[in-house]
Amino acid sequence: MIELAGSDIGRWVAGYLWVLFRIGALFMTMPVIGTALIPMRIRLYFAVALTALVAPQIANVPQLDALALSTWVVIGEQILIGAAMGFLLQLLFQIHVVAGQIIAMQMGLGFASMNDPAMGISVAVVAQVFTMLITLLFLAMNGHLVVIEVLVESFTTLPIGETLQAAHFQTLVLRFSWVMAAALLIGLPAITALLIVNLSFGVMMRAAPQLNIFSIGFPLTLVFGLFILWVLLGAAAEQYHLFASETLIWLREMVGAR
Repeated sequence: MIELAGSDIGRWVAGYLWVLFRIGALFMTMPVIGTALIPMRIRLYFAVALTALVAPQIANVPQLDALALSTWVVIGEQILIGAAMGFLLQLLFQIHVVAGQIIAMQMGLGFASMNDPAMGISVAVVAQVFTMLITLLFLAMNGHLVVIEVLVESFTTLPIGETLQAAHFQTLVLRFSWVMAAALLIGLPAITALLIVNLSFGVMMRAAPQLNIFSIGFPLTLVFGLFILWVLLGAAAEQYHLFASETLIWLREMVGAR
């Protein structure tokens, strides 16, 4: 007959519970997997399955004492680490959403919006196109597998029970300003081209005041904008690779991975 002591049960439960909190927090906040497109139950199944694979490989796990304050501190730290990793990945997607909003306003499609099922808000159609494109590139280039690799490595670089320092999340705080700069970098060619188009219409109005700029300018601006957007999509893979590489490097820096 097998007899189990309370300490043994606590050690086994803690070995999986701490890992589940960090993995679950990441899966609830990261792009693609953490969106409303995937049901909460499916995300929980993913987290439990990955926990069952990762937890046996982690050593030196703190003992579980449900009534101790230190237990809740460790739980909060694991959730904070996972959520911070997920929010840093969200920046990669949000720069393309902001770029799409900027381009849509310049080409006259700012009023054309649709509901984003992933975020649950209304965004411009151009931004939604960018979001779908980046989602496909993220999955096609195995971005989700790289994230899982960094997550597993984080249990070595940020062991469970180690006191977190402000430097661990300094990367996340400093990169919020990077979103607008990167979005402007993506939309700058379209903004410049549409500015030239609008200046050309201004010259036409000065040369021929009898022209109705509202009946001619808006359709032409929209057509030129769609053409410019088509040209931009040709370089979308290169831009994604550049920004995704920077984001994953910052993700590794945040958790101290190599």
